[in-house]
Amino acid sequence: MTDTQSSLLSLEGKTALVTGGSRGIGREIAILLARYGAFVIINFKTDERAAQKTLDTVIQLPGKGCLSRFDICDSVEVDKNVNAALAERKSIEILVNNAGIARDGLLGRMKDDDWKIVIDTNLTGAFNMCRALTKSMIRKRYGRIVNISSTAGELGNAGQVNYSAAKAGLVGLTKALARELAPRNILVNCVSPGMISGGISEHLSENQRESIIQHVPLGRLGEPQDVAAAVAFLCSDMANYITGQVLGINGGLYM
Repeated sequence: MTDTQSSLLSLEGKTALVTGGSRGIGREIAILLARYGAFVIINFKTDERAAQKTLDTVIQLPGKGCLSRFDICDSVEVDKNVNAALAERKSIEILVNNAGIARDGLLGRMKDDDWKIVIDTNLTGAFNMCRALTKSMIRKRYGRIVNISSTAGELGNAGQVNYSAAKAGLVGLTKALARELAPRNILVNCVSPGMISGGISEHLSENQRESIIQHVPLGRLGEPQDVAAAVAFLCSDMANYITGQVLGINGGLYM
């Protein structure tokens, strides 16, 4: 890597807020952004021990960061904690909307609560975060927002109408917001992972995993680090002319 490329990838002097940063993909994103020099605010809702482990890893890099516990579904909590972070850090240049949950089930058996919590967490939560943070980005005329969608939102998954709808909604949100914020030099993009190890795949049987892998041209599951690398690129100055895009990290599962 040349000195110029290294400089363009550097996130020194920037602050990043990663929702759902305690484990899985969110953990790897937080660690990699810190490795590139960003001060990372690691959001979590329940698992403080896992969040602390992520922060400990960041500090050992050595990197810089802090924890921020709040529910992204609650707009009042979001505004309160974002404003507190802005008062402390002065600006937050990077937002990664990673937090998400799944409550799978066939449509005819899906409960209202299972529909609502998935939409609220995966879609409304991202809306709350974007609304709270874009005001300061607009004032600074700089920002990078990366939303974590899923191939389920692009091709649909049986038994996941709630999850697929929420993740598809993130794609629409990304494109509309990218158009809205482009005049203020705020880039909004979407990363769409396929089947990634350590996530939903942990709950699959060996036969189910093998069946999925057979449909992946690269012949393997992805790793959380694969997704983190794409996010770090989109947050860097290497991606200065990229906005409103959906970047698939799926080994060719969906093209």
